[in-house]
Amino acid sequence: MMEFNNNPPKQNQNNWQHKLDKFVKANQKELAALGWGLHLEKGETNETIGIDLKGKPKFVYCSKAAIETLNRNVDGKIQEILGLIDGYKPELEVLMIAIGDGQIKLVYFQPEISPPNCFEELGQNVDGLLEILETRLSEFIIPI
Repeated sequence: MMEFNNNPPKQNQNNWQHKLDKFVKANQKELAALGWGLHLEKGETNETIGIDLKGKPKFVYCSKAAIETLNRNVDGKIQEILGLIDGYKPELEVLMIAIGDGQIKLVYFQPEISPPNCFEELGQNVDGLLEILETRLSEFIIPI
């Protein structure tokens, strides 16, 4: 996972990046299923799945334009993230951007089972997956 840090670390944030890593590792199948389910709902889009960690953690969409603007504002320091977004293959991998307090963290991995198979195996719809994952995320990460 790639991390961009524009602000100095704050000890009172309960190390959300580390906790997010643990959450992702524990929920790879569900995250892959969610990514595929959202892809089926939206089709080809210029939006990337985001994880908003301000307040109660929730999944959101980040427009490519917003990510490009952020990249310009940080002098191209997240150009690699844009490259990964451009080459993203939802049938093979998971790509999400976690948004914390003045920081972002890339969630990017290839699950053991393809995202379409994860979605099929879990047998959940997108709303059910969102509810499960947001509840689990709240248990892993104390709101920023």
